[in-house]
Amino acid sequence: MSRIGKQPVSLPAGVEVKISGNNVVTVKGPKGELQEQISNRLKIEIKDGVLTVAPDGDDKEAREAHGLYRSLINNMVTGVTAGFEKKLQLGGVGYRAEKNGKKLVLHLGFSHTIEMEDPEGIQTEVAGNEVIVRGIDKALVGNYAAIIRAQKPVEPYKGKGFRYVDEAVLRKEGKAGVKKK
Repeated sequence: MSRIGKQPVSLPAGVEVKISGNNVVTVKGPKGELQEQISNRLKIEIKDGVLTVAPDGDDKEAREAHGLYRSLINNMVTGVTAGFEKKLQLGGVGYRAEKNGKKLVLHLGFSHTIEMEDPEGIQTEVAGNEVIVRGIDKALVGNYAAIIRAQKPVEPYKGKGFRYVDEAVLRKEGKAGVKKK
């Protein structure tokens, strides 16, 4: 049995969870609403503000899905109450990001600017040399932050490009100088 799957999900005040007949879990909270199709091999119960996920049988599929769907439901509850955010730091001379309405405009040393429109349910904010990606769906926030980072990943020699705020980049030593005789 999954260690993560056994842990109950506590439902804070203001969070409403509905489970439809075909195992679609809907979580509604102060920040919005999320839905997820859950495997039919799992049983979901709500008692006294606590949600539990249990496998419906002892087959391989039920054991595999147990911890995964418990984590997905927990992320949905966290998303509709607190939300998720990823911070990206932009380094490099002349590199900058700015917000233009719902578009993120990036100047990354190319001959053109890159304009990225915020997807549905995602908000971006620019504060100095940081780009902050916020939303209620953890997967969408992480995916959009990765797409932004992929525009100019940090390079190891001068540290130019996008990096996550808590990311450690291994810096390399440059080319050794050639001595003239």
